[in-house]
Amino acid sequence: MVIPLLLGCLVNTFFPQSLEIGGYTTGLFKTGTSTLVGLFILCSGATISFKQAGEPIYKGAVLTILKYVIGVILGWGLNAIFGPAGILGLTPLAIISAVTNSNGAIYTALAKEFGDETDVGAIAILSFNDGPFLTMIALGATGLADIPFISLVAAIVPLIIGMVLGNLDPDFRKLLSDGMAMLLPFNGFVLGSNTSLFTIAEAGVGGIALGIMTLFFTGVVTYYLYSFIRRKPDPMGMAIGTTAGNAVAVPASVAMADPSLEPIVPMATAQVAGAMVITAIFCPILTGVFAGMAKKKQAKIDAAKK
Repeated sequence: MVIPLLLGCLVNTFFPQSLEIGGYTTGLFKTGTSTLVGLFILCSGATISFKQAGEPIYKGAVLTILKYVIGVILGWGLNAIFGPAGILGLTPLAIISAVTNSNGAIYTALAKEFGDETDVGAIAILSFNDGPFLTMIALGATGLADIPFISLVAAIVPLIIGMVLGNLDPDFRKLLSDGMAMLLPFNGFVLGSNTSLFTIAEAGVGGIALGIMTLFFTGVVTYYLYSFIRRKPDPMGMAIGTTAGNAVAVPASVAMADPSLEPIVPMATAQVAGAMVITAIFCPILTGVFAGMAKKKQAKIDAAKK
């Protein structure tokens, strides 16, 4: 998603008129954000299985709650101290959008490498934090945005439809699951085509800070909290220290529900994109480090029991 996003940004920076010729071209590459994101959420819903039970649900629920609560606390705290404008251009909208959304693809890959099948199965619950729904609830509940109830319903309907289709028919699940990979580059390009290099440059420090914040608070801190809850060192707590690719679309989605946030959407989008890149690079590295630490610590615990 990152490369198409950068391509869209380059085209919009140097040849913006080429994306505004109208018709299918503009609809697909410039103004189709809500349609493409809605379709992506529908496809991701199809990957959530009603049959998942026991350990995967428990692990997924704990990880989702930890990431969500930490993101809400950070966003609310920033707003309480510095107001809606935030600091260094870093707004509560950008923080909650980035911190509460984890990259499911990276988590799944890390779970296969450092976890077991129940860790991989936890993605069924973690998928609920993909997209704008939980972010809207957080912003509305904390008073950081005025989110109409119908907007919350509209945000989750595609996810529910995807879940129903995926669980009714395994062929539908495969079709829609495969569709996620196809949609990602188009999502990336459209999101990029609605920003510019100038905006990204302005968001540079904020984007880096947001990425580091996400890595630390929902990676490093979550590792220790999750290990405490699990009563054993578990690197999967670190594996959720990412910002999802489709989180880049969350600020724009929230602004559709609360138009008063529209002026800060370009900056917030650029910052979330920066956090996505930073976390995608460093989260797997840190998860490997913590997995090594967890293995050594568990070995000492097992030796002490003997």
